[in-house]
Amino acid sequence: MVTLKSHVLGQWHEARSDFATLVDPCTEAEIARVSSAGVDFGAALEFARRRGGPALAELDFASRGRMLLELARVLREDRDELIALSLLNTGATRRDAKFDIDGALHALTHYGELGLSIGERRWLVDGEGIQLARSARFWGQHLWIPLRGVAVHINAFNFPAWGFGEKAACALLCGMPVITKPATSSALVAERFVRSAIDSRVFPEGALSLIVGGTGDLLNRLGPQDVVAFTGAASTALSIRTTASLAGSGARLNVEADSLNAAVLGPDVVSGGETWAVFLRDVEREITQKSGQKCTAVRRIFVPQAQLATVRAELRDALARSVTGNPQDESVTMGPLATASQLQAAVAGVARLREEAGLVHGSGTRVDGKGAPSGKGFFFAPTLLQCDDPRAASAIHEHEVFGPVATLAAYDGNARFAADLVARGGGTLVTSLYSDDRAFVADFLQAGGAATGRLYVGSEKVAAQLPGSGAALPQLLHGGPGRAGGGQELGGTRGLELYMQRVAISGDRAIIERLAGSNEA
Repeated sequence: MVTLKSHVLGQWHEARSDFATLVDPCTEAEIARVSSAGVDFGAALEFARRRGGPALAELDFASRGRMLLELARVLREDRDELIALSLLNTGATRRDAKFDIDGALHALTHYGELGLSIGERRWLVDGEGIQLARSARFWGQHLWIPLRGVAVHINAFNFPAWGFGEKAACALLCGMPVITKPATSSALVAERFVRSAIDSRVFPEGALSLIVGGTGDLLNRLGPQDVVAFTGAASTALSIRTTASLAGSGARLNVEADSLNAAVLGPDVVSGGETWAVFLRDVEREITQKSGQKCTAVRRIFVPQAQLATVRAELRDALARSVTGNPQDESVTMGPLATASQLQAAVAGVARLREEAGLVHGSGTRVDGKGAPSGKGFFFAPTLLQCDDPRAASAIHEHEVFGPVATLAAYDGNARFAADLVARGGGTLVTSLYSDDRAFVADFLQAGGAATGRLYVGSEKVAAQLPGSGAALPQLLHGGPGRAGGGQELGGTRGLELYMQRVAISGDRAIIERLAGSNEA
């Protein structure tokens, strides 16, 4: 059995005790063990600050961008091995493993190219200059200056590669050293991905550290120039937010948490049309991709009352074609849930939803997986429920089942009514809206835009280009209000702002415009 190692103080560290065991979610066979026992977290932070930070700060954006592009090239060479590890460690199908790994490579590449486009700069200009007095001589300008601390990244189990890639790309481009902590259950994939990055020596020593296992007292040691970026359950995010030492340190905290994302079908969309086909394809994929273990997965489906029966029948048929089992069997289209606890939570969650919704497809219980030993594995088939009165319901708007589970409900065709139903989820990472009616889209945006971080609009003219609502593109912000965590990641240069300080500078216009234009250090 493999023992995974942390990388701190410029070297690999192997723990001697306090191990957690990783298992193959298809067979429950033990495959690796993980522990951070013996790591000196204070020393690890200081090493990143004093060795990695200054080395990165000496470089401009273009230089760091070239490093990210080279890192993406190096990691791409390990793609096949990483896919195989993902099948073993997470139970993902080959398609889902590629989705994770290629997403990471795409994020690294995008931010590498962004660094080249920014050029030989050491800070960024924010907006236009401002005249501050009668004379234009007294001038003001806002600048973004990179922080001088450490970025601590705590990632979720469902995207061991992409979670690392999207966070690290932003921080490293800004010149901040990264300490990355993957989720334990999928650490086999994450450790291999980060190991390749560290062993490549593309970035200077101390720029990238890895913690496998617990974080110990790491968060207690952070300061006002440090950043924590967390992805995971809302309950864990709350415990981090309320850590007294973190709150008092002045360190920044960005949270991307689970959310009850919704798909809304417009009343103009008719069965058999291109927009209808996009809607069905997207929703079916968002239920089953990564076995529904995505923070962007569709959990609630709202359709006009007149279309309810047709949508129900077609979605049920689509889900019935899904084959749940061990992805080593080529006929399998959806793998297991990641852990025994995730399976238990899914069973309990569906039972809760069934208090106000009926089953349309699936059993809401564990099933045997094709190609897996009978009675073994954390398999849970695609499950669709229907709620007849979403206005009176509470569980469907409050409880997320982190698996291949969604609830279908009808609305009256009014955009504002649909927006209200979506907003009852308390804030989503993404809401997908399918309509070719511009007025309907505008009404929905006005009524419900504030309740979501991203509005994905599916329509006939872009049907062939749509990646699906669950794809977090590096050009657009990833995050959402309320329950979704209130954080922001990606979004091009907007993703860099988490790792920078906006500074207002005022004085002689000639000096300030020179600083804004040339970025001379």
